[in-house]
Amino acid sequence: MTVRRRPFSRPFKAAVAALCTALGVPLLAGCGTLAEGADSDSITVMTWAPEGTKATNMPGMPAMAKAYARWVNDSGGINGRTLRIVTCNERNDAIQAARCAQRAEEEKAVAVVGSYSQHGRSFISPLEVAGIPYIGGYGLTQEEFESPYSYPVNGGQAALLVGNGRQLASVCRRVSLVRPDTIAGDELPELLDTGLRAGERRPAHDVRAPEGAGDYTRQARGALEGVGADVPDTTGQTELDGSCVTAALGNRTGTFFDSFRRVQEDHPKVRIASVLGSVRQSLVDSTGGSSSALEGAYATGWYPAADDRRWARMNEVISKYAFDDNRIDPADPGTQTTWIGYTVLRSVLESLDGGRITARTVRKALDHGHEVGTGGLTPPLRWGYGDTLNVPNYPRIVNADVTYQVVRDGRLVAVRKGFVDVGRTMERYHPTG
Repeated sequence: MTVRRRPFSRPFKAAVAALCTALGVPLLAGCGTLAEGADSDSITVMTWAPEGTKATNMPGMPAMAKAYARWVNDSGGINGRTLRIVTCNERNDAIQAARCAQRAEEEKAVAVVGSYSQHGRSFISPLEVAGIPYIGGYGLTQEEFESPYSYPVNGGQAALLVGNGRQLASVCRRVSLVRPDTIAGDELPELLDTGLRAGERRPAHDVRAPEGAGDYTRQARGALEGVGADVPDTTGQTELDGSCVTAALGNRTGTFFDSFRRVQEDHPKVRIASVLGSVRQSLVDSTGGSSSALEGAYATGWYPAADDRRWARMNEVISKYAFDDNRIDPADPGTQTTWIGYTVLRSVLESLDGGRITARTVRKALDHGHEVGTGGLTPPLRWGYGDTLNVPNYPRIVNADVTYQVVRDGRLVAVRKGFVDVGRTMERYHPTG
């Protein structure tokens, strides 16, 4: 596999910022409206995510940001100042991602928090030029784990794929990975293989898939072929032992498994798996619950299972401040990441009591090792000198914990108690290209 890497440069970042400025306000129509009114006593923060696209959509992230702000402001704000949320529709588009970043600068946002984009280079460069920290992004792109202006709260897709590889290595001798045929997707096979190698398994068969497809029959056949289950079952064998197919296609994962179910009807059964975000409780529910084709599927996540009591405060806030907002799914890792990202921001802002609150002071507090507790949803988070892990291409990772889950009786539940730290395994990742 060849990873399509693109070099960073300050001239490029400056050029992006200049381009965004030249594009001006008329092209910012895709950005959302303000959740709260602006005034001199407010603190402005931005959250963006794609909505209404043919690929992955994450409307729950900006919706969760607004609910969080309503809760904080109803409780007296941040040291007496209201939290003002600006949202932007990133549209799964590189140009729009850059425009959202430019909008953050124009609104004088002190941070971008709890956001989702696969176009890391497009938004990180303008944020760096503007000096705005990026806190608790979803973790899709390598750039989020390279920039000194980024403060990730989880190990991103990298930790999920490495963790998924380790989880599958205990039961799978052969694995196929179905993943997006995108730049971000190009890194996933090597990450999964890193986890598989830790369990002394051979590399996965790589199956590329278009992000916005309505049918994945060809990819389903390729995945079965990759694990030796492509021959029609004429022996009455019900399951091909040691063969697994894992998919990481975001919102299209359900579409893939629907195609996979139809293709597999006349073939030996194999185990299926995914990562949280691609498989979520709402998908299990919509595909039949306990009778879903996803019953028994393995899943790797960043955080405790959705029924864990540590999510109680978030669930209370959603119930009180967003009870009629069906965009917010408490079991969705995007919603959960936004909650944790804003928990970090609130802790930092409250630590600046009596001081000036700007993007620079927020960054300074984080860079000097301000520690944030998240109520056990993650380990304590710090981004000071010496807190980051030694992971090639991902130098900003400070949390490499994952959880192993399985669909059992129609519910995503924990396979084992506590977290699994895949940091040491991730340090063995050796990217090519």
